Amino acid sequence: MISDVESVRYTIGILHPGAMGISVAESLIAAGNEVMWCSDGRSPESKERARTVADLVDTGWLNGLVNRSKLIISVVPPVAALDVAFEVSSLGYRGLYLDANAISPETARLVAREVESSGAQYIDGGIIGPPATKEGSTRLYISGDGANTVSDRLNGGLLETIALEGDATAASSLKMAYAGWTKGSAALLAGIITLAESNGVFEHLAKEWDLSQPMLNTRSDTLGPSVAKAWRFAGEMEEIAKTFAEAGLPNGFHLAAAELYQQLETYKDDSNAPGGKKLALALQEIISNSRKNMK
Repeated sequence: MISDVESVRYTIGILHPGAMGISVAESLIAAGNEVMWCSDGRSPESKERARTVADLVDTGWLNGLVNRSKLIISVVPPVAALDVAFEVSSLGYRGLYLDANAISPETARLVAREVESSGAQYIDGGIIGPPATKEGSTRLYISGDGANTVSDRLNGGLLETIALEGDATAASSLKMAYAGWTKGSAALLAGIITLAESNGVFEHLAKEWDLSQPMLNTRSDTLGPSVAKAWRFAGEMEEIAKTFAEAGLPNGFHLAAAELYQQLETYKDDSNAPGGKKLALALQEIISNSRKNMK
């Protein structure tokens, strides 16, 4: 295991440079670290995104990144977290492995077990906020042995890193609690406006919200960005449901939220994804077509 975590400069591998991952890479470069990624098997969009970041080093293959990295940070959709951990451990990685994905404490423990099997040290993580493009917008919470030392090395860019005391998977627990509300309530709101449209009372509901809860009309109209990320949020809802169940709490709502987001995966990364009444009409049609296909 690499033990010189107090050296001045980290060599960090990012898996992978999606919209969030690329902002993490930029922030770590700004903090004075050498940051790498591997282009093998990545999409043209990811490759183009990476080319826009000066000083982001492409190792080509994953084994090159694993061999050179003192710290690897995983930033992938929740459903891919375990697979990425397996790929890294299979190459004999013995450095620091920070999983920054939206996963339950249960899944985080499985990831930890996987990377520790090759001699790596696991650090739990969770990102709250949008891609880090402005100061104060986004935080990376981390927990576990070594979290305090690592946070000092990662800070210095637009992404603020905060070490948490307590359980080794405290960062994942915090992420699940936070997203359980923000993304869970977005799914609930999408379902409510679709229910109102289906039952012919959408306009009446909107008028009542104008009188009593005007912020809900605004939020309904701006659900588009959540709809565009529904393909990613579905897995996150399933992880939140696991977290509720492990705490002895009912988990049915977030399982339903996962199902609703799955219905909206057709809008993946669509900058024109609908909100408000257009979303209600679209989701109503999707559900109707789904029912027809089941007959």
